[in-house]
Amino acid sequence: QVQLVESGGGLVQAGDSLTLACAASGRTSSTYYMGWFRQAPGEEREFVAAVTMRDGKTYYGDSMEDRFTISRDKANNTVNLQMNSLKPEDTAAYICAASMNPYIVGSTTDLYHYWGQGTQVTVSS
Repeated sequence: QVQLVESGGGLVQAGDSLTLACAASGRTSSTYYMGWFRQAPGEEREFVAAVTMRDGKTYYGDSMEDRFTISRDKANNTVNLQMNSLKPEDTAAYICAASMNPYIVGSTTDLYHYWGQGTQVTVSS
């Protein structure tokens, strides 16, 4: 089992920056990559970014790389999401996920095995 705990969400103004963190514990040695998704009320869960734990290779959802940067701290089993120039449409619950899949880094929820509870990000205009 892998436990994921997110932190860093909050209420910010448009144009602000925010950094989210996801701390993993448990069987972290079996984690091949970790990612961030976001979900607004009434919307489907949207892929934001993922990073491989071994070599730090990054992957981004459509248009996410323009303002978001994912990184990992392998020694501390932590993944961060730096978000810049935030917009009201970025308002959502941001959810961390971990995958045991060694073959493909995924942007779909079915490729992830463990999920955090999420941290709310609200961007006011």
